[in-house]
Formats: sequence, structure tokens, C-alpha cells
Amino acid sequence: GGVCIAQSLKIPREPRVGEFDKIIRRLMETSNARAIIMFANEDDIRRVLDAAKRSNQTGHFLWVGSDSWGSKSSPVTGQEMVAEGAITILPKRVSVDAFDRYFRSRSLSNNRRNVWFAEFWEENFDCRLGMHGKRTSAQKKCTGLEKVGRDSNYEQEGKVQFVMDAVYAMAHALHRMHRELCYGYPGLCPRMANIDGKELLSHIRAVKFNGSAGTPVMFNENGDAPGRYDIFQYQSINNSKPEYRLIGSWTNKLHLKMDAMHWKTADQSLPASVCSLPCRTGQRKKVVKGVPCCWHCESCEGYHYQASEFTCELCPYEMRPDTNRTGCIPIPIIKLEWHSPWAVVPVFISMLGIIATSFVIVTFVRYNDTPIVRASGREMSYVLLTGIFLCYAITFLMIATPDVGVCSLRRIFLGLGMCFSYAALLTKTNRIHRIFEQGKKSVTAPRFISPASQLVITFSLISVQLLGVFLWFAVDPPHIVVDYGEQRTQDPMSARGVLKCDISDLSLICSLGYSILLMVTCTVYAIKTRGVPETFNEAKPIGFTMYTTCIIWLAFIPIFFGTSQSAERMYIQTTTLTISLSLSASVSLGMLYMPKVYIILFHPEQNVPKRKRSFKAIVTAATMSGKLTQKGGDRPNGEVKTELCESMETNSE
Repeated sequence: GGVCIAQSLKIPREPRVGEFDKIIRRLMETSNARAIIMFANEDDIRRVLDAAKRSNQTGHFLWVGSDSWGSKSSPVTGQEMVAEGAITILPKRVSVDAFDRYFRSRSLSNNRRNVWFAEFWEENFDCRLGMHGKRTSAQKKCTGLEKVGRDSNYEQEGKVQFVMDAVYAMAHALHRMHRELCYGYPGLCPRMANIDGKELLSHIRAVKFNGSAGTPVMFNENGDAPGRYDIFQYQSINNSKPEYRLIGSWTNKLHLKMDAMHWKTADQSLPASVCSLPCRTGQRKKVVKGVPCCWHCESCEGYHYQASEFTCELCPYEMRPDTNRTGCIPIPIIKLEWHSPWAVVPVFISMLGIIATSFVIVTFVRYNDTPIVRASGREMSYVLLTGIFLCYAITFLMIATPDVGVCSLRRIFLGLGMCFSYAALLTKTNRIHRIFEQGKKSVTAPRFISPASQLVITFSLISVQLLGVFLWFAVDPPHIVVDYGEQRTQDPMSARGVLKCDISDLSLICSLGYSILLMVTCTVYAIKTRGVPETFNEAKPIGFTMYTTCIIWLAFIPIFFGTSQSAERMYIQTTTLTISLSLSASVSLGMLYMPKVYIILFHPEQNVPKRKRSFKAIVTAATMSGKLTQKGGDRPNGEVKTELCESMETNSE
């Protein structure tokens, strides 16, 4: 009938103490299912109501009673507040006048065949029938002249009509069976003597006659008689004493007067009684086994959305659930923006570096033929300044919106700036090392120390980097990807897809690896040449530059790889890489060129040539300088160093 049973509980035949309290606790397990349909006798109904009252559930339950409750007062006596609002049913009944006339005429003398009639007599008239009576405690002795309905209250039992109709139904069935099986045979014939119950039942279900109340008596295919019921509600109106009021009937269908119903609350709408409340949007129903109207609501969590009433499904990888979790929407795509603090700082540093580098280049070009510029090796200085400029400029490519062109330029220039810088420095430190090592052995100048040779060596080193990049282009052409895993947070609302060039961390390190190798090799030569005269070919400034640069990159590597699992990985790694490149360039620019620019602009009196010497004289002086240093001579090394520096540079040019 569309009714779903949340729980089905049984009242024991002999309930123990606390059994009804336990029943109420069980009913409260499905507290939203408030309607309780009771098929129980009067005593059990009263005890259930009493247990609800003890549990302080007055007004919570909506009682629906069977015809055993009906309109009786005994179940609700003392439980009026708990029972208020209860709906009960009674079979439609009509008082049978013939039965009243018959029963009122019964007395002890004319009704001896009923063995229980004497007991009824004593109970009805509150008297005792001699020494053999059941009510020995009664003060009054029965005279036998008492009259039913006159000397006692009398009301016809409501089920008399149905008892009479049941007897007549049996009589009609037996009569019909006798007519079929023993036609024309008086009394019980042999064929009818050994019938079974099923055969008799078929005849009972086939009867049809007008009953004692004038209504037809018949049975359907299930053996049930037509339902005819009156529907009552136990209600109190205007704080009056609760009583049963007729609110409808059932005769083949329901006839209910909704406006006649009255509930304990001021709200006159029908109270709700469901096993489980509807789930909210984004929740699925987890149905309780065997009870289709009872379920637990489970939220679709993570990247799941509510696909149906009972299921949650995972969104595609590039999507996330919407705010209601009823569908999926694309994950927003982000990139490093120019206005982001992660970009503003490295861009600011790079702009300062580019301005400073441009200033140094302009100064060197302007004073290209002065002794200090010539002594520093003009060709190699411009190569090194080009590398420094590229180290600053790569910041803008790393922050620019990724596309195929930007990704291609990133691959080319990411390691190229460092390669220019450290190839030039390596060539310089190697030249210094070879000159002084050769000077210890002979007065013959080593090969490939001229500016042209130095440029060839430098660009040979740089070509290795470019060759590696072009091979990378051939093996894996540049393209862009959207990485949804980098910022795939536990909260889908925070998830983002990162637009980036398809360059893995390993590829990035490999691209920088050759430059780092040049840097390490240059540092080794800087250590080897640390004992040469201090100002010769910038040996000491190059050494300090390389030591500082190594420290910067040693700090960069753990930061870069240590943040590979961070949700801010894109920002941290890009910022760390660009700042590391800028710092490396700044160290080279500051230590190698700013002192020269300072002398050129503010102390031009020091920017003068020294006397020239032959390579033989220079090597001899260098050897002597070493010996003097070992012996701790009195002559200041500075004089020799200055001569060596100026003379060597002039000679090489």
C-alpha cells in the first residue's frame, strides 16, 4: 500500500520488566519514523503508552491503533497526553435489536445451557449465588429475579453482528456442501462424513447472503470480508478532555475528513513520518539492507560527484565537482602572472641587473682603448658580459605565458647565459694557470693565449651546450602541457591546472648541468691559481666569484628538489631558479667589473699604461715573485704584481 516499515518489533507473550522501555528505545533508533502501527491487546497498548511517557516522548509518536484499540477507554486511561492524536479503527457495526430482546429476556432459569451464564450473572449484578458461587466476597445474594438492562447497565457488544454473521456463514457453507454432496439425502451422508478443511473452506468463501445488519456477507479471493470501518482520532479540542471523534470511514475506499483531524501542535498540516530524511544535494543514499525507505546519507567527497540518487562517481582527471556536487566542471588553468609577488621580486632584480650590465657594457665600449679595459681582455670581457646579460634576461622568458615559441626560447637560453659566463671564466682561469705553470718550466710562452685563441676556445665550449639543446629539440620537440597533478589538492575547490612547458625537473637540471660542470671546473682552476700575483688577470676576483657562485647553486638544488611535492611548486621553483641565475650574474658583475668601472669613472689617474716587457722578462719576474714569496723577502709583492699584470696583458695583445 505504499507504506514502508522501518522497524517491525514483537511484544513477547510474557514480557519481562523493562521490555516496553526497550521497545521505545528501539523505536527511537529511527526517530524520524514517528508513526507507530500497533496490533496489540488493551493491556499491551497501555504499557507501550506508559513506556513512551516514562521516556519523555509525549507528543513524539503518532499512534495508529488496530480494532483491538478502537474507541476503548481502558488503553488510554492515565495516558491521555501520550495518546492524544492517536488514530484508531473500528469495524462498522450496527446494533442488532433482536439480540437485545433475546439477551434481556435471559435469566438463570431459562439459560441453563450456557455454563458461563451464572458467572456473568454474579459479575453483572454484583451478587453471589449461594455457597457454590464464584463471587464469595459479594455482600448481596442473588435472587434470580434480576433483569438484564433494568437492574444493570447494558450495552450490546460491538462484535455481536460479526459473530452472528460468522455463524450464519458457516451454516450457509454447510448447507451448500450438503446440497452438492448429499443431494436428497437426509442428514449426514457418507460422502460428507470424511471431508477435509480445504474443501469446506472453498464452500465458506463461496457464500453470499445478507447479514444480521442488512449488509452483504461475502469473501474475496483471499478469504477476506469487505472492509467496512469507522476511523476515530483521540483528540482534545480547546483544552477539553480528550475523547474519540469520528474523522472518516472505509468502505472499499478511504473517506477522511482532513479538517476534522486535530494534532497536538498548533500546525494543522499532516505530521511527517519517514524513516530517513531526503539527502541533501551532493549526497548519495546508502540504503539499509531490507528496508528500502531507510538509508544513510553519505556525502560525495574528494573529486566525486553525485551521479545518481545512490551513487557517487569520480570526475575526469581534468575536471572537478561543481559547488553542488551534481556534475563536473573544468579545473581552472593558471600560470605565473606578472603581478604575482613570486614574479615581481625576480623581475625587479633582473631589471636592476640588466640596467647595471648595460651600464658596464656602455662604459667599456666608451673607454674601450683605455689600459684597464685592455688589461681585462676586451674580447673575453664582452663574452662574459653577454652571458651575464642573458642570465638576467632569462627571467622574463621563465615568467612569460608558455607557448611553443616561449618554450623553445627557454630551452635555448636557460643554460646559455651561464654557459657564456663560465666558459669565458674557465678560459681565463685556464690561461692564467697555463701561463704560470709554463713559467715554472721554461721561458717559452704557452700556446693559445692570444685573444683570438681564447675566443675560439670559449665558443667551442659554448657550442657543446647549443649542440645538446638542438639534440633535445630533435628528440623531444617543445610543447606546452596543462599539469593537473601539481596543484591537485585534497579540496577540489582549490585544485588548479598549471599551464607549463613540457620540461621535467630532470631535463631542466640536464640543461643546466653542462653550465654547472663548467662552473665547477672553473672553480677548480680558480683554486689552483689562487697563489698567483693578486691582480694578474683577475685571478683572485675570479676565485671569489666562483666560490660565491658555488654556494648559491648548492643552496638552489635542495630548495628546487625539496619543493617538488609542494602545492606552490611552480611559483617556488621558478622564483628560486630565476633569482639564483640573477644572483650568479650579480656576483660576477659586482666582483669582476664594478671595481674597474669605479676606477674608469672616478679615478682616471689610475687608468694609465705600464711599461712593456717581453714574455721572458714577465715569466722570470713571475718565477722570482714565487721565490720571493717562499723566502719571505723584504720587497713588497705589490710592486711585482702590478708589473706582471700590466706587462702580461699588454704583451698578449
